Amino acid sequence: MSPELRSPLAVVCHDAGACNVILPWLRRPDLSLRPVMDGPAAQLFRGRFGDAATTGRGTELDAALEGAAMLLSGTGWASDLEHRARQKARARGLFSAAVIDHWVNYPMRFERNGATVWPDEFWVTDTRAAELAEQCFPGAVVRSFDNLYLRAEAAAIPPLPRVPQEQAQVLYVLEPMRTDWGRGVPGEFQALDHFMRARVAAGMPAKAPIRLRPHPSEPAGKYDRWIAAHRRVANVALDDHATLASAIGASTWVVGCESFALVIALTAGRRVHTSLPPWAPACRLPQPGIVRLRAEEAIGA
Repeated sequence: MSPELRSPLAVVCHDAGACNVILPWLRRPDLSLRPVMDGPAAQLFRGRFGDAATTGRGTELDAALEGAAMLLSGTGWASDLEHRARQKARARGLFSAAVIDHWVNYPMRFERNGATVWPDEFWVTDTRAAELAEQCFPGAVVRSFDNLYLRAEAAAIPPLPRVPQEQAQVLYVLEPMRTDWGRGVPGEFQALDHFMRARVAAGMPAKAPIRLRPHPSEPAGKYDRWIAAHRRVANVALDDHATLASAIGASTWVVGCESFALVIALTAGRRVHTSLPPWAPACRLPQPGIVRLRAEEAIGA
């Protein structure tokens, strides 16, 4: 089931996650869009609607909301754009729905500089997300709709590639962890190092190609030094596929911390591991098929 969207629709996104979920819902030909996009979402929106689509921020936010029938926003952490849109919608008395695309950090998605702004409705895409939202936002309206993005991405991924075991590729999907777990090294690099120690015991051949796919929010060159340091012991490089679906399609294993890409890979029948190290909290993705690289696998490495 897809949501009933009111037209004209002000749609505001910054991060890629919610934007990916929202875009397939906007296919109605009768829907008049007032998009305000920034960050990774701007590129995603242009890819779907072309350069003619209006994108922007700042004063364009007020223009998008003026006369709109509703606001549909993402709930990313990397910007206050969506938060400001919800603030302005509330001040105008405009109906507001916000899409939560993951299973972590629900309350802080709606907090900026000490101000908490809830939408009129929280929209999610599965039962577990709905349960979490109801726990975090007691008394709020929580509605669940089909994740057309997940369905389309998984359908676009071919079956497991038939290649010799030592040539079976490992795709590592990166993401900024925003914590160092008290160890003074960014968590994403700690997880990468743990993966390198534990991968062989988990069944991945030592010589298997490893391809790192950075998160859309990460700067170019972030992992260059790490790759250079590990090329002596492994076939490791940046992934060069144009799309996530094609990258997963070329891979036998998909590894990461808590990226939504792990859910896509699992849905597409890949072997999926979370690389969160033993000293980090458990992976918060609810899918039981995502296997944690065990602490004992790294002993003696």
